[in-house]
Amino acid sequence: MNHPLEQLQVVGIRYRSTKPAPNDERSLDAYTKANVYARAQVPFTVVEPHMIEEQRVEEEPANLGVYGGQVADAVAEARRNGHGVLMSGGDCSHITGVVGGLQDAHGIDAKIGLIWFDAHGDFNTPKTSLSGMLGGMPVSVCAGLSFPEWREGSHIVSPLPTDRILMVDVRNLDEAEEQLIRATDVQIARVADSFMGDVDLQTAVSDLADRCDYLYFHIDSDILDERYVPNHGTKEPNGPNMEQVCAAIETVMATGKVTAYAVVSVYGEGEGYQTTQQSGIELIGYGLEAWKRHGLPK
Repeated sequence: MNHPLEQLQVVGIRYRSTKPAPNDERSLDAYTKANVYARAQVPFTVVEPHMIEEQRVEEEPANLGVYGGQVADAVAEARRNGHGVLMSGGDCSHITGVVGGLQDAHGIDAKIGLIWFDAHGDFNTPKTSLSGMLGGMPVSVCAGLSFPEWREGSHIVSPLPTDRILMVDVRNLDEAEEQLIRATDVQIARVADSFMGDVDLQTAVSDLADRCDYLYFHIDSDILDERYVPNHGTKEPNGPNMEQVCAAIETVMATGKVTAYAVVSVYGEGEGYQTTQQSGIELIGYGLEAWKRHGLPK
């Protein structure tokens, strides 16, 4: 039997990378107004980690490590108290703090897996990236392939083995990035039968869950077809609809191994932001309902 989800710690990220996001760009206020965190039907608290400005330096990867450490502290405290962790707001650069916090709480020998729902792999390194955008590199950082200062500052002592990373959808990969992924043990699964991917989602998720103690389940809202996230900075066409993504969320939550859940990159400004925010609310709300049904790992 799994442990029931009895308490939720929301880690709200009001930042774009390490820069404070203005107004409600990260949609945190919209989530509060919609009361979406209550959909787990358990008590919840919300914390918002802050960048330590006195430690800011010129090199942004080091700053991401500083902020990642703050996120890690919030995640670790929640897990030590037996709470489920939801990261909302923010963007994919903040995943390192979640992984680091899980290692802080459960130990570096804990078998932590990452399930990555995204239109992109975010597995670039400085050598493979066409743009140099750090937001396209955090999974490679978690795997120990780039920017040790970012990884170590985020409390990731033991890099994630690539055979514990499952990517779902990633329908737009840079050529060199895909070559790097294919050179590792990362798996790519189909979000649904009508989409591309190397393996069936149910099979891949079950296999990973069997090999892991804890799962970190991460969703970038751009996994959805662009019509659901019209103001997203990296929206992509030819993606799944909300029903298909929610069915995939159910598949992951049904493992009973999810310890941390994240929905990021829901833009609260720009043309069409209301549609995007409603998509974010649905992704969070459905995920919390499924999490409550299936519970936490022992």
